Amino acid sequence: MSEEFYNRGLEKAKQQDYAGAIEEFNRALQLTPYFPEAYLQRGLAYYDSGAILQAVSDYTEVVKLNPESVEAYYWRALARLVLKNLPGALDDVERAIRLNLNNAAAYNLRGIVRRKQGYIQDAIANFKKAAQLYLEQQDKENCRLCLEKIKQLQSPEKPAVEQPVAKNTPILSTNDYFKQLLEKAEKGNTREAIADLNWILQADSQDAQAYCCRGVVRCKMGNYQEAIADFNQALQLNFQDAIVYRNRGKARSSLGDHQGAIADFNQALQIQPKDVLVYVARGNVYRAMGNYLDAIQDYSQALQVNPNDAQAYYNRGIAYTLLEEMQGAIEDYQRAASIFCEQEDWENYHQVLKSLEKIQKFSPESKRQKYTLLRQRLLRLVGGYWELAERMIEQKQDYYPGMSEEWYLQKVIDDLERDRGR
Repeated sequence: MSEEFYNRGLEKAKQQDYAGAIEEFNRALQLTPYFPEAYLQRGLAYYDSGAILQAVSDYTEVVKLNPESVEAYYWRALARLVLKNLPGALDDVERAIRLNLNNAAAYNLRGIVRRKQGYIQDAIANFKKAAQLYLEQQDKENCRLCLEKIKQLQSPEKPAVEQPVAKNTPILSTNDYFKQLLEKAEKGNTREAIADLNWILQADSQDAQAYCCRGVVRCKMGNYQEAIADFNQALQLNFQDAIVYRNRGKARSSLGDHQGAIADFNQALQIQPKDVLVYVARGNVYRAMGNYLDAIQDYSQALQVNPNDAQAYYNRGIAYTLLEEMQGAIEDYQRAASIFCEQEDWENYHQVLKSLEKIQKFSPESKRQKYTLLRQRLLRLVGGYWELAERMIEQKQDYYPGMSEEWYLQKVIDDLERDRGR
């Protein structure tokens, strides 16, 4: 019978007959006092009729009966916000988020609360998270509304100084949001990343960072002309960041515009003088132009900033090879291979070994250096126990007599990696 009264209450609430709805829910609760859904719906009816305190009381009853009711915490937070109880509203909405990390409405509400408390950047981060979740739900209108709130908060009229962000508040910043989209593209989901960014730009055509992010994804897809158009748009919207120039430079280089690429890399270095990626990228362009000395200078500059950048060593080794400075090339290849080995980046490691093999004829030392690299790698595979490695090598020598030292080392390495599923 209580279900019948409850359903009548729902129907009257839909018809905006809140007094009638409350009466039906009262009857349901008289018959079934432990009926959390009836308390929740009666609370909503109280709220819609303007009886906010009674609504809070009903939401509290729901929480007592069901401490994991996301809806009860959310609606009580909203009611407390109306009552200007900001600490209580924040506590409730954070409970709702902890219970459901994908609740877009809760992040939106937390953004409103934080904005009223004066924590502007915190509010922006919450609106960004809400917008992201609305995008995933394909809720274009609510996404647009969140982005509009962000735009208002980022306007020049807003004060630059604000209170510090509260500790232990899990939020997603603007940069983190776009970083997630780039990680999605890195994993191969470029179409999904582009779709999300298109949604953002439909909702806010002035989001410069979104243009930049879409340009990066388009570069990964090989759509260099479209990527350049996005980077140009970001710059027109005054998004002056090294990442724009660095990636536009890479796109221009891929299209054969070497001078344009170098100009972009120069601009990026003015903004961020210690960007290793830019030095390596500009070095690659110089090398493609046949300017090997400037390429080597850029790779060397990158290594001054980061002495463990394997790609810089490898690319400098290529430049040395083109200048026929084989000893310098061998030393750089050896250093690059050692770093790739430490990083367990076997694809690049093998690429470096192939490059070493190509120049073996130019230096009698190269075979010994290759042997050293293989020995280092085998030592890592056996956990540093060289005696164990020697026994494995002896077994291969007995089974495959007459082969070279390098061959036995490589055979043991291959067998170990195969057994370990690498």
